[in-house]
Amino acid sequence: MRKETEFFIDGAWVKPNSDQTLSVINPSTEESIAVITLGDETDLNRAVMAAKNAQVEWSETSVEERKSLLEALLAIYKSKMNEMAAVISSEMGAPLSMAQAAQSGAGYAHLRQTIKTLETFSFVTEVPKKEGVDHVFHEPIGVVGLITPWNWPMNQVMLKVAPALAAGCSVILKPSEIAPLSSMMLADMIEEAHFPKGVFNLINGDGDGVGTWLTQHPDVAAISFTGSTRAGRLIMSSASEQVKPICLELGGKGANIIFADADDKAVVRGVRQCFLNSGQSCNAPTRMLVEESIYDRAVEEAHGMAIKTTVGYAHEEGRHIGPVASAAQFEKVQALIRTGIQQGAKLVCGGEGRPEGFDKGYFVKPTVFADVTPDMEIFKEEIFGPVLSITPFKNQEHAIELANDTPYGLTNYVQTADLTRARHLARKLRSGMVEINGQLLSPATPFGGVGLSGVGREGGAWGLEEFLYAKAVSGI
Repeated sequence: MRKETEFFIDGAWVKPNSDQTLSVINPSTEESIAVITLGDETDLNRAVMAAKNAQVEWSETSVEERKSLLEALLAIYKSKMNEMAAVISSEMGAPLSMAQAAQSGAGYAHLRQTIKTLETFSFVTEVPKKEGVDHVFHEPIGVVGLITPWNWPMNQVMLKVAPALAAGCSVILKPSEIAPLSSMMLADMIEEAHFPKGVFNLINGDGDGVGTWLTQHPDVAAISFTGSTRAGRLIMSSASEQVKPICLELGGKGANIIFADADDKAVVRGVRQCFLNSGQSCNAPTRMLVEESIYDRAVEEAHGMAIKTTVGYAHEEGRHIGPVASAAQFEKVQALIRTGIQQGAKLVCGGEGRPEGFDKGYFVKPTVFADVTPDMEIFKEEIFGPVLSITPFKNQEHAIELANDTPYGLTNYVQTADLTRARHLARKLRSGMVEINGQLLSPATPFGGVGLSGVGREGGAWGLEEFLYAKAVSGI
């Protein structure tokens, strides 16, 4: 039986060299539920050496061998999804029902999709030329460092771990120190699935320590990071010293454009999506842009949906939203709500402080602002809490202008009955993804953005390609 203070290195749970510890806090109760170790450079070097020693043999395994191991992992994961959901709920505050359906479920969906992608992906392609063909080999990039966030633990972990292993790369995973327990449970599953020693390694730590050492390590060939834009900039700078490739999935400030001809559930759907996971999603539609002719009605509908949104403890069943994940996140959200009020946005509902009935826990009132203008901080900054900003627009071109008035570019949303207009906006909106009329994107599509939302793509064949490099070969 492992201890939470241990790391998974070279196929076993091992005692760390570091003696620096950190409590994992349940955000509903503000109580410690576990104590982990924050690794030091010696611990990180040990993990990298294990991955490096395993890399050559793992890269030479057949696609069928890797697929078989991933299928074994999928079966184990499926049998323990409810247990995984309970762990996620306790460490980052997703309500149990939501953790079962979405949080734990997302990890399963991405693992399953990786296996499907592996079934059809061509690791050798042919390039015709005047006489014969050249070949392009798609080969594992080498040892990869994976750094993941706390808001969707298994969603983001599996978007990296599964394709990296499928590509033939050995990995070192550094999960968020705020929500590490679900990743440690995944390590147990990988051990149970009998992956070769050293192929998967997990070391806990913070960004300034393990995160930086992992990014700079000369034996780590590539980095895949999901988290804040601030941290992404630091990782890009650090990795540039060795010109190593990076995949960055960063922040977002998605616009949800609602035209007068949108269906009658468009506003309610938009509020629900904004508040999902207590607003802690980089692709959340946090800026609702509404055509002037239906603006007042939309504000009323948003108000109605917000006051129906209940807040509750993560361990309780129900369709409520839970707390935000940490004290630091709670303070950040409170500060931005306060700034919105000070800068003159109309507070429709919610506001500062905890909801009624809560005197502890990182609970935030479901909050809606109207009459938000582009010069306001809440229009510009990623809040990462259950806070919606509503802004009117005059016409289609004005809507595009407002939507693109952001340095981010992850996901935008369009609600209209006019599909010709929807296709036009899909071209004009500057983002990596566009969702139309509530149609969710498949796990097989590329996930990622432009601008301050990052570089690279995760999901499907695009996610697999992030861990491969192309080698052109002639004469065979």
